[in-house]
Amino acid sequence: MKAVIMAGGEGTRLRPLTSNAPKPMLPVANRPMIEHVIALLKQHGFDEIIITVAFLADQIKTYFGDGSEFGVTITYAHEQVPLGTAGSIGNVRQLLSETFLVISGDVVTDIDLGQILRFHRQRGAVATIGLTPVENPLEFGIVITRSDGSIERFLEKPTWGQVFSDTVNTGIYVFEPQVFDFIAEVGSVDFSSDVFPALLEAGVPLFGAIVEGYWEDVGTLESYLSAHLDVLDERVMVDIAGFRVNDDVWLGEGADVSPAATIVGPSIIGPGCKIEAGCHVGEYTVLGSNVRLLSEASVERSVLHDNVYVGARASVRGAVVARGSSIRNSVRVEEGVVLGDQVVVGAGAIVSRGVKVFPFKIVEEGAVVNTSIVWESRGARSLFGRDGLAGLANVDVTPELAVRVAMAYGTSLPKGTTVVTSRDSSRTARMLKRAMMAGLNSAGLDVLDLEVASVPVTRFLVRSPRALAGLTVRLDPRDVDRVVVRFFDNDGIDITEDAQRKIERLFRREDTRRALAEDVGDTQFPPRALEEYTVALEATIDPVAIRAFGFKLVVDYSYGAVSTVMPALLGKLGADVLAVNPYVSTAGRLTFNEDEALERVAALVRTSGAHLGAVIDADGELLRVVDDQGRVLTHLELLLAFVELVSDHLVGDRIALPVNITKRASEIALAHGIHVVPTKMSAPALMAAATNPAVGFAANGSGGFILPGFLPAFDGAAALLKLLDLLGRSRRSLGDVIDQLPEVHLLHETVITPWELKGMVMRTLMEISAGGVELVDGVKISHDDGWVLAVPDPDDPITHLWAEADTNSGARQLVQEYSRLIRQLVR
Repeated sequence: MKAVIMAGGEGTRLRPLTSNAPKPMLPVANRPMIEHVIALLKQHGFDEIIITVAFLADQIKTYFGDGSEFGVTITYAHEQVPLGTAGSIGNVRQLLSETFLVISGDVVTDIDLGQILRFHRQRGAVATIGLTPVENPLEFGIVITRSDGSIERFLEKPTWGQVFSDTVNTGIYVFEPQVFDFIAEVGSVDFSSDVFPALLEAGVPLFGAIVEGYWEDVGTLESYLSAHLDVLDERVMVDIAGFRVNDDVWLGEGADVSPAATIVGPSIIGPGCKIEAGCHVGEYTVLGSNVRLLSEASVERSVLHDNVYVGARASVRGAVVARGSSIRNSVRVEEGVVLGDQVVVGAGAIVSRGVKVFPFKIVEEGAVVNTSIVWESRGARSLFGRDGLAGLANVDVTPELAVRVAMAYGTSLPKGTTVVTSRDSSRTARMLKRAMMAGLNSAGLDVLDLEVASVPVTRFLVRSPRALAGLTVRLDPRDVDRVVVRFFDNDGIDITEDAQRKIERLFRREDTRRALAEDVGDTQFPPRALEEYTVALEATIDPVAIRAFGFKLVVDYSYGAVSTVMPALLGKLGADVLAVNPYVSTAGRLTFNEDEALERVAALVRTSGAHLGAVIDADGELLRVVDDQGRVLTHLELLLAFVELVSDHLVGDRIALPVNITKRASEIALAHGIHVVPTKMSAPALMAAATNPAVGFAANGSGGFILPGFLPAFDGAAALLKLLDLLGRSRRSLGDVIDQLPEVHLLHETVITPWELKGMVMRTLMEISAGGVELVDGVKISHDDGWVLAVPDPDDPITHLWAEADTNSGARQLVQEYSRLIRQLVR
């Protein structure tokens, strides 16, 4: 039978190992990954093989030739331009007139391919996808099948909020030739995003076969090392060259090991290796052919490719060293280090944890290398969390990191783009913003710097014709030792998860743009940004209604930059305002406590007889309110009050709210003929929904309110003005609105869930749900008198549970039932 091996990828995430070698040719247990794949195909009767090649194709062709040496027949198909996963198969359609199998050349697996083929024929399928459960499904395509194996739905590379299963697409397919009817003959075509959805829509038999066995997509340096550990632990059955001797040590032909050396298994010593007296080869070590270890050298949990030299008393721990590299005497190579081809590390040097050295570089004697030696900047383990780029100031988020992230961000944008920057009043934010401005200029981008400005003012200027993107650097209001960097697109909203992935990919691949001297960006300071923001904000309200009401207010500005905008504007609207903390102060912000501020404002409202009180956070985005009776409103009470008031004055016919918001909001809106659009809970998703012209209002249930007609993002000052506008038009007090709101019984709980079990938990919840299921964010399950929502946390090993019912006891029962179920699954 015929099989197609896809081997055209560049393997950019595996650089520097793939700088001079195609990814499928990286050795696993001293044989190229693709050779293990060919052996598996031959074992299951696939003896006619077509290999699709592109990047450094000659290396694959030279190694395998016509395949006769490996007991198969090999034909090559070269892609002149990238054709996508399906396009590369369509490129050889003339060679495939019968049932055929497709597999990637960069996986380590012992899956029973015959089982997939038998399943395919039994079901009469046109296309069958090999499926397997994995611990972390984020980098793969999730697939849900019916009881007969037919595919119900799938999602390519989800976020944690979209994870509804841990069963993923292995990239192993069995096809009938009819599949070519759905693969265009020109252009790039992908199976997951183009072909499979088309097959589902056309009703063509599309099945998923869940198979047993080992499968590892070797897409990262971490998974490359992990695959070696699994080979040595015999979790995957592949052919290891050499003779197996005591203690699970494989010894290659011609290897010379001194009796005075220590070899600890499991480990592999390749052919022609020379290990001198006093050397220590620790467990989980793989030495390629002709590796030389001089006296007292030590190598543990590392992979050394062919012809590597390790000098006397050198130490290598948890590293990968590519072909021909030379590690001289007394060198220390630490965990996570990757050395590319023919790197020379001089005597006595230290290569610190996580450093990558690209091919042909030289580390001088005695050097201490803390950052990568590459053509570009160093990668990082993780960049973005739920708030953006965040971490301990000057510890996790340093000026060096800020420059490199800014360069990656700048590389994701066209050269010559103008980026708006701002910060809060802290010295930390000033330091890091300056570093990011330098990174942006280095990538060929111009900067409009607002210096100290609120987040909404920054977003507003980003939306102007002068700019295309923006960022702001601020202390985390929940922890002033942490700093948060947030990035905005040309609509002034937080960049999407896809855009975050692109920046992170550029950062990790160390593939950033460096402008020539004449193309380095410029920095300017816009003179009238606050005035433009104020004029536009005033245009969104009815000043006559506000003046006629004669509001008396207590407003706490939290020492933030919004104090430079609001006092004058409220004065123009005829409001009598008692201002609290109405100036910018870093010291004040560091000691500011929101709960204490709300109690203080509430007391002032009661004693002064004010119509309402407000606390606007220092960044200018979030709003907390005290009603005319001095009651501190919860986030949910204020949201429902807004829905009640805004529904009669909405521009559009929809309100966007996250999927975890109470059903009472929808009921209130529907009573006014307004529909609620559920969104994911992330701020970027809510803001993206707010860009829809039909959406006239949005909120996140945590003090963030969006008025799309002004700015499709959170703005505490705009929300306060709109609240005054709505109260003025309705001639109602806020207390009366609150008193007429329906009761809400909504509970939230978290359950500890290890990362590797999150996908399994979500899949199980999907499988056992008897009611309707909604998959906007996580898994939302309907019940007779309410609902339960389960969402994996993107940053921590927990699952969030929300439950709502008609009574508090009913909500409590639901949340306890599902938290108990998840705990049982985790056990």
